Amino acid sequence: MTLAETLLRKLSDWQPAGDGRHSWSDALPGGWTVHVAADKTDTLSCLVWELTLTRADAPPPGLTLDGWAAGIAARVTGLVEPLKLYEVDAARDEAVLRSDAPSTRAGKLAYYEVRLHGLTRAVVRRFHATMETPGREQVAFALTHEVLAKLAADLAG
Repeated sequence: MTLAETLLRKLSDWQPAGDGRHSWSDALPGGWTVHVAADKTDTLSCLVWELTLTRADAPPPGLTLDGWAAGIAARVTGLVEPLKLYEVDAARDEAVLRSDAPSTRAGKLAYYEVRLHGLTRAVVRRFHATMETPGREQVAFALTHEVLAKLAADLAG
């Protein structure tokens, strides 16, 4: 069973009790641990606060941070906006991908951000920002379990 298939099955079984943010983590096929923090979840979807993938095994030989980031930008197709490689900071061993063209609603820009920490961790978040006010605010984003599972598999490569 693939990472996406396993994650899809496990997310469908995840039914946290009570209000507020809940989280779930599990080691999945392919040497990845997936962590989902969600404000709401049901049998079909999640209101995701953050998705984190952590590589448990050694990265494939020859994989570079640039290569992993470029691969993610090319593979991820299930989000509202496509991702674009924004920055690779070799000194910090980090890369940042963001929505190529942020969505605009009610005067706010909305965009995804994927932050890669070396070759071992990827974190997905969504932010709102305005042109009038400096800074940004992290927000939850709705994904079906199917799209969430595909996103995790696309991040893992």
